[in-house]
Amino acid sequence: KAVDLVKYKNKTCYVIAHSKGAVVWLQTGQKHNPGSSGNASYGNAVKLKHEDGYYTLYAHLKNVKVKKGQHINEGQILGYMGDTGNAYGDHLHFEIRNEKDERINPTPYLNKDLPNSTLKYQVYDNNKNKWLPKVNSNSSSYAGNYGNSISGVRINNKTYRVHDKVKNKWLPFVTGDKNYAGNLSNDIDGLQVKDCRYRVHLKGKNWLGWVNKVDNSKDGYAGIYKNSIDAIELK
Repeated sequence: KAVDLVKYKNKTCYVIAHSKGAVVWLQTGQKHNPGSSGNASYGNAVKLKHEDGYYTLYAHLKNVKVKKGQHINEGQILGYMGDTGNAYGDHLHFEIRNEKDERINPTPYLNKDLPNSTLKYQVYDNNKNKWLPKVNSNSSSYAGNYGNSISGVRINNKTYRVHDKVKNKWLPFVTGDKNYAGNLSNDIDGLQVKDCRYRVHLKGKNWLGWVNKVDNSKDGYAGIYKNSIDAIELK
């Protein structure tokens, strides 16, 4: 349910984030406390929640270099290895937890991505009146059929919304693939996906540039109002 990683020889080792995520819990001000239990046993610690819903936890840190709520990039320094809490010598106590916050064996993921980290997405073909097959963000594929406008988008593990071409307005944000963005009848002419790199293909035209953010600026969404979208791609 966890793994302990020791320092390399006598070097001071910094601890880095396994994957991109946000700090949802941290503990500071702790001292060396052998025999302690509960959260105190972790000493100085950081817990991240990742985009796929999984968590990583880093314990016994000498100090913490991040703040609660802070968004963290993969490889960013969280703190330095120490012996705070219930520890016997400097080391890192490392945990991975699933979407239910239950500890799982972290060993398979020490040098691999977390489970379910790959984006899967699909679109609704407004000409064929059906959902097209899901595609994988790690592939070179895209979702859609050139020439057939789309009226719905479904993406796992992301928060997203679309702009309704007919109603000329943004529809509400949805999260995950148990729901979808769109109304399955009106073409969409805009797309926003949080924490993702995305682009769209305009019907009868070409691919627009990649978008990396979500806001009200001209670069904060993918699409051109009044121009139907017939394909999307996520990375």
